[in-house]
Amino acid sequence: MKKLLLFATIGTIVLFSCQKPNQKIQNQKENLPIPDLAQFVNPMVGTKNMGHTYPGATTPFGMVQLSPETNIEPYSIDGEYNGETYRYCSGYQYDDHTIFGFAHTHFSGVGHSDLGDFLVMPTTGDLVLNPGEVNNPGSGYHSQFSHETETAEPGYYKVHLEDYDIKAELTASDRVGFHQYSFPASEDAHIILDLVYNIYNYDEKNVWTFIRVENDSLVTGFRQTKGWARNRKVYFAMAFSKPFETYGHKKYDKLTYNGFYRRFEEEENFPEMAGRNIRAYFNFKTQKDEKIKIKFALSSVSTEGAIKNLRAEIPGWNFKQIKEETRQRWNRELAKVQVETSTPEEKQTFYTAMYHSMLSPIIYEDVDGRYLGLDQNIHQSEGFTNYTIFSLWDTYRALHPLFNIFHPQKNNDMVKSMLAHQEQSVHHMLPIWSHYANENWCMIGYHAVSVIADAVAKGNTDADLNKTLDACISTSNVGYFNGIDEFVRNGYVSEEKSDYSVSLTLEYAYNDWCIAQIAQKLGKTEVYNQYLKRSENFKNIYDKEIGFMRPKLKNGEWRKNFDPMDTHGQGFIEGNAWNYGLYVPHEIDTMIEMMGGKEKFAQSLDKIFTTEIAEKYIENNEDITRDGIIGNYVHGNEPGHHIPYLYNWTGQPWKTQERVRMIMKTMYSSKEDGLCGNDDAGQMSAWYIFSSLGFYPVLPGADEYSIGSPMVKKANLYLDNGKTLVINTKNQSPENVYVEKVEINGKKIDGLTLKHSDIMNGGEIKFYMTNTPAK
Repeated sequence: MKKLLLFATIGTIVLFSCQKPNQKIQNQKENLPIPDLAQFVNPMVGTKNMGHTYPGATTPFGMVQLSPETNIEPYSIDGEYNGETYRYCSGYQYDDHTIFGFAHTHFSGVGHSDLGDFLVMPTTGDLVLNPGEVNNPGSGYHSQFSHETETAEPGYYKVHLEDYDIKAELTASDRVGFHQYSFPASEDAHIILDLVYNIYNYDEKNVWTFIRVENDSLVTGFRQTKGWARNRKVYFAMAFSKPFETYGHKKYDKLTYNGFYRRFEEEENFPEMAGRNIRAYFNFKTQKDEKIKIKFALSSVSTEGAIKNLRAEIPGWNFKQIKEETRQRWNRELAKVQVETSTPEEKQTFYTAMYHSMLSPIIYEDVDGRYLGLDQNIHQSEGFTNYTIFSLWDTYRALHPLFNIFHPQKNNDMVKSMLAHQEQSVHHMLPIWSHYANENWCMIGYHAVSVIADAVAKGNTDADLNKTLDACISTSNVGYFNGIDEFVRNGYVSEEKSDYSVSLTLEYAYNDWCIAQIAQKLGKTEVYNQYLKRSENFKNIYDKEIGFMRPKLKNGEWRKNFDPMDTHGQGFIEGNAWNYGLYVPHEIDTMIEMMGGKEKFAQSLDKIFTTEIAEKYIENNEDITRDGIIGNYVHGNEPGHHIPYLYNWTGQPWKTQERVRMIMKTMYSSKEDGLCGNDDAGQMSAWYIFSSLGFYPVLPGADEYSIGSPMVKKANLYLDNGKTLVINTKNQSPENVYVEKVEINGKKIDGLTLKHSDIMNGGEIKFYMTNTPAK
């Protein structure tokens, strides 16, 4: 059981939630002042084009993401997929000038979407419950706004709603969104609660909505939706700082049967509202500049749980206090690494990436440790905090390895959350892509095992390893999932089984290497040998005649009419044979030898970066756009994130150094369009953080990092084990991208890798930079 710790200070209450009794607030050395690093974070980065981030208020890993919605795009129009909806995965696009309200749940930087729960919109004048059209001002309750009156900071968002002359301010604790609206003088002020709105909405998405007006300032309820998560239920408690005068709702359902509720005039001042699609409203009279505040708490368990969360985390109405406490929580997390950079823009880009790396996974339990499990039963977390939103095909690569450095206890809790998921799964599988007590089965591989193996390799989990290995083995043998039966039986997934058979085979082979590492740790030689053998299956789809990984038919023949440049129908998902075909991180030396040796392989890498990919190969792919492409290298998507570092295995590390620095300079910035693709739940940002510090986890599941070319001049890493690592970069400049030598505590290292212990033991890592390739 968690305990809520309230520490009274002079005139304030400092609230620390989500901490188990044996955990401390993670911070750098406690005797050091916490710098205000939040000033270097720009939450607007990635809100323009396809970064799919949101600018609103949240805490590190917080359950609530309170953020504006700038358009309402349906998932489909006349039964056909609406491509515009993809731009609104986070609900916000920087180019828009309308706000439809502020919702409480959002993904950060994903390539598909859901959520957008509980849209709140303040208005004045005649009550209008229709949201209206974005290109038709005044057609509904939405409002115009200008970026000139908009502020976005860690834990705080502010904007002026021009149509109503209302100043909207938002902040949050872990489980509670805190609104503050400054109204003009009005006899007709309203707060609209739109429970029709969803991100990626369609007519049947809402399954049921229920609202209770408990009294004149407290409203509770829940909503159940059927979307990417096909059975998702979220409870809420909504408290007003001022009693409302009247209230009501409108139902947008075709009502076939209403029982004896037909006795009542339900739409006005009736304290119970139920239906599939509901918009509720609450009416006030306001004086000039009067503030109406709303505390909106979430729970996966019950409205009682939401009320507990509300009372525990924000017991009072001091908006400024909560805003400052949340900013300090961000500062404590950001201060775990303190960097000096060559330019202010680089510092902003770095700390914004740090910020984005802590927006998911999110806490998914109430303050008492209760949460809704995958089996749709209520569970109690024991010895860990439960998390959700696991975009694992993306985040196993760099985000979870980053957590093993900066958030080891949280990552351990995430591992235990995955194991709880497996115990509750009727398929007995670890999560693939999961959120809100649902498995949505997105993307490929079973990369929870990669996250677990990485934590094991780095000594960062106290989970029962025997049970953990059993969970991994069980997951890897569910034959009806994405061709696993063929992979085990034949050594590859066939073209007939899946359109992305090559990608599946490559990912499964790597996943099985991870399982072998856990087995080796336990001394289970038979299991180790079995999975090491399975990890070699990548060899079965390499066509040495053409020099590419290639789809294979069930009968063992190669599929004809193969185009290695094409990203569609060629055996790969979100990639092609040139880039995704190099995904063998556990056997890089073997792959290089198989593909013709170091020199030829390096030439192939050169071609990836210099060969322009034709528009016809990417024009129908939402996840791959020109913004994230260099030649045929796609940094805006994950399968190739390790590719720049592969030169280290060819005897040409200076090319890794060139490419890494070039990517950091061209694919990232501190502006609204500063992400070259979906941030993918923090993976893109994690790549930047690692690369800025000078190393990258090419092989999660091992305790090594591949050396690149650091962007920072200096970085102090304040580790949770009480030690400090100083990264010093001598002769840092835009021209000096090459690493002459690396020293650890004054001793020059041989080779191109750092050990995890080199980081976690503290001390100093010194990079000596030059403008001359160290050939």
